[in-house]
This record gives sequence, C-alpha cells and structure tokens, in this order.
Amino acid sequence: MGWIELDGAVNVRDLGALATDDGRATAPGRLLRGDNLQDLSPSDVRTLVSGIGLTTVVDLRSPWEVASEGPGPLTRVGSVRHAYHSVLPEGGAATDAAAALASRRDETRLDGARSRYPDDIRCGYYLGYLEDRPDQVAAALRSIAGAAGAALVNCAAGKDRTGVVVALALTAVGVRRDAVVADYAASAERMEAILARLRASKTYASDIDSTPAAEQAPRPETMDAFLGQLDKRYGGALGWLDSHGFGADDVRTLRAKLLAA
Repeated sequence: MGWIELDGAVNVRDLGALATDDGRATAPGRLLRGDNLQDLSPSDVRTLVSGIGLTTVVDLRSPWEVASEGPGPLTRVGSVRHAYHSVLPEGGAATDAAAALASRRDETRLDGARSRYPDDIRCGYYLGYLEDRPDQVAAALRSIAGAAGAALVNCAAGKDRTGVVVALALTAVGVRRDAVVADYAASAERMEAILARLRASKTYASDIDSTPAAEQAPRPETMDAFLGQLDKRYGGALGWLDSHGFGADDVRTLRAKLLAA
C-alpha cells in the first residue's frame, strides 16, 4: 500500500499502481484517501500540496461534523478546493465515525442496514449510502474526475464512507476486484491509531467510546459483499452510476484522470 506518513493523520494513502482488468494500472498522485484532516501540520500540508500536488479535497463528512470540527489547515490553502459531499441522511448530529456502533444507537438505521443485507450489517449500511444520498455519491466521483491535480477523499476514520466512494471510483475505471478489496481492508492496519485520534476529538469521542479496534476494523468480506450486491442489484458500479447521472462521458473522464497512460 502507498502509505503517506503524516504527523496529523494516520490513514492516508496514495492509490497508484492498482492493477486493472485490462492490464493497465492507476497512476500515482491522482487519487488519495484519508481520515480526518483537522490536525495536519505545516509539514503535512507541504507534503500533500507541494510534494504530491493536491488540489481537491472530497470531504464526505456531514455538515454537522464539518461545523463541529471547524476549518482545517487545508481550508487555508488557496490552491486547494474543498468539495463537500455528505453521504449520510441529512439532519442531526450524524458522524458515522464508527458505522456499526452508530447503527446500534440508531435503531432506524440499524433496521435499514439489516433489511438491506442481514448477513453483514456494515455492508447493509454501505448500501444505505447509495439509497440515501445517491446524488452526493455520484457528485463525489465527479469531483474526483474533475480535480486539476491530486484528489483526496476523506471522512472521519477514512474507512467506511471513504471506502465506499473510493471502491466505486476504482471499480468504475476497471481496477481488479481483489485490489479494491485489499485497499479497503488495508485501513485495518491503522485501527488503533485511527481510534486514538477519534477519541481525542469532541466530535467523535462519543461515537467511539471504548470500542475495541478489532470490532471497528474493516473486513475484506464486507467489501467483497458490497461489490457483489452492486453487481446483483444494479448491474455493477457502472450500472449504478449510469442510473444516477454519471454516464459514459463521466466514466471516460474518470478513467483519464485515474489511469496511467
């Protein structure tokens, strides 16, 4: 995995060099993924902006999260555009910092997740992003495709909301399923550090409590199930995207953005 070691974030990586089904690969420095960016140091900002060429942050946090956390260091960089695309249902103090835990506290969302995919509630939760905010999911991919330089997709932990949007983007450009699943599961390597950061934040601490890292860690089986349900229900990522206004021209633009020449 292309981990980017930073002082103020622990789950940031470059999604270059992922193999596609047609023998190509994703280009480095085009698509990054990460956790909460509020604590980036000046050195971190230089690494991302001057070193990698970051121009767009695709922020999947809810409006409540954004307001609660306040402006982060990258919001003060004039060359970096922030595109906000919350994939959670609107209203309330929603964070989704820990999807399974939040679901247990919200019986309506938990019931919805169970009804969508009872074999894996987290997968059911992910399918809910597509049902609740399809416009924002598609718009997030459009923001990635339209970035002048590197785009960084982030949320709180950088594993659930970010994992779904990144998986859709990678699958849409033909990245092999095993590579998509492996990328999703890689966040498990950083779970202790991710949870420590979230527990230190007034925005996220109550969602995390003392939940063990193992319970929050992403499982490859969950992403495999999610991609399988995309195929079964919508004819794959491309089918779902097309039905929500992200058509062939958008896919070509995304491929040109993410794939190496």
